[in-house]
Amino acid sequence: MRATLNAVYRGSGVLAGVFLVAIGVMSLTQIVGRLLGFAAHSFDEFAGYCMAASSFLGLAWTLRCNEQIRMTIILAMTKGGLRRALEIACLAAATFMIGYFAWASATMVWLSYTLNDVSQGLVPVKLWIPQSGMALGLVILLVAFADDLLLVLAGKTPSYEVAEAAKGEGASRFER
Repeated sequence: MRATLNAVYRGSGVLAGVFLVAIGVMSLTQIVGRLLGFAAHSFDEFAGYCMAASSFLGLAWTLRCNEQIRMTIILAMTKGGLRRALEIACLAAATFMIGYFAWASATMVWLSYTLNDVSQGLVPVKLWIPQSGMALGLVILLVAFADDLLLVLAGKTPSYEVAEAAKGEGASRFER
């Protein structure tokens, strides 16, 4: 199970990178197109879709690697049972909020699919396709938060602390 979850998180991060590269390719194509006198229609729209997919698909991987911004000033001042209780409360709140956001975005994708909603640009795109990247990224982030919450509830170390310790030891960024 652990290997499968790690593969999902890593795959999500790789997909985020692929969409980031696609943004660069489309931007470069537009620049070269202008210089050569041809228009790359709707590439800015597609780059926007890729940016949304890249942003959301990368969230779980950045959480697992301790690269997200976390406000730990209170946690840093606490120890023992109080720190564990605060960690559980934070993870539970994050899991709930991301769960709601994932549910809302999945509902939006389903509604766009059932209504056959299309974009307003020169190239009509069925909106459920680009919206799916956001929904998938949020569902994977929900799984990552729930995973860390269950780890902490079981008395184990959450992934972001494992990643932080590995950075300090010069080890791989993601080992457990």
